[in-house]
Amino acid sequence: MSKHPQGVIATYREFLPVTDKTPIVSLHEGRTPLIAARQLGKTFNPPIAVYLKCEGFNPTGSFKDRGMCLAISKALEKKARAVICASTGNTSASASAYGARAGLPVCVVIPEGEIAMGKLAQAIIHGAKVLQIKGNFDVALDMVKEIAANQSLEIVNSINPFRIEGQKTAAFEVCDVLGTMPTYHFLPVGNAGNITAYWKGYREYKDAKRISSLPKMMGFQAAGAAPIVIGRVVNNPETVASAIRIGNPASWKAAANAAAESSGTIDMVTDDEILDAYKMVAEQEGIFCEPASAASVAGLLKLARAGIFQANDAVVCTLTGHGLKDVDRAMAVASRPTTCVNAGDVAEAIRGWL
Repeated sequence: MSKHPQGVIATYREFLPVTDKTPIVSLHEGRTPLIAARQLGKTFNPPIAVYLKCEGFNPTGSFKDRGMCLAISKALEKKARAVICASTGNTSASASAYGARAGLPVCVVIPEGEIAMGKLAQAIIHGAKVLQIKGNFDVALDMVKEIAANQSLEIVNSINPFRIEGQKTAAFEVCDVLGTMPTYHFLPVGNAGNITAYWKGYREYKDAKRISSLPKMMGFQAAGAAPIVIGRVVNNPETVASAIRIGNPASWKAAANAAAESSGTIDMVTDDEILDAYKMVAEQEGIFCEPASAASVAGLLKLARAGIFQANDAVVCTLTGHGLKDVDRAMAVASRPTTCVNAGDVAEAIRGWL
């Protein structure tokens, strides 16, 4: 039996809106690795300390589990009859798993043909009611809001404040592992709840005197889905990074405030920059993340070229989801595709490779 609390609610209960009457639903989320990216850090001049917060190690393979455990727990406390969400994939997977754990029916509304099969499979296997619509995530979320109001269903998208409360625990973990806060924290930005949550977590840890200052929050959208950067809604967002293919983020204002208050930024990176970072993290650090996750590293590389870092800086990049959620993308961009040889030619093929 582990001596450590299991799950983010048990670990950080004092910072979360739960009471003795809150039924705790957990799959032992949290406690994800913060891995030093030694090869990546060496590529900069001067070299800097870079850490990867690997949220793909959560139970359903993404950071969504941190907030979902709390959202589902509070839905049970409220005696909700069912929960509903719109999703580009990871939210649907997480809601379906935690709903199954809680015994709550789950309905997910997703854009038809726009979700990686790994994520869709998760929602289906956990028994959710899956509705595919013609339209993007923003259309799906609008429909979910209307349906939830008419059917008295609990929405578990990041417009649910308990989602943000749970997700902020990742900032606590970063500080607990480092023993301080990073100089910069880089994140992908889609619906913008995660950068909002991390900033909330860092501020609460500072208020509790667990850290002495605050990091700069650096959010990166995909160039084809960058409404915060360009200052207007993108009606037809396009990017290979499906998890951040969102044209009207629910947490737009809060994310912009997080960047401004922390003296950080919200910028954008191209699909090519995202895929280059995606491959780099896999090939040089041994970490397989989904493409949207790599927007944080792509942003780091972009700003490194601009020369903003100093030798004593510590940088954390959040990798929001596991690469196994989108294996088709991995196979499409792999630097070394498989080679078919006769059994007797294997040794010769290896000699040629070496």
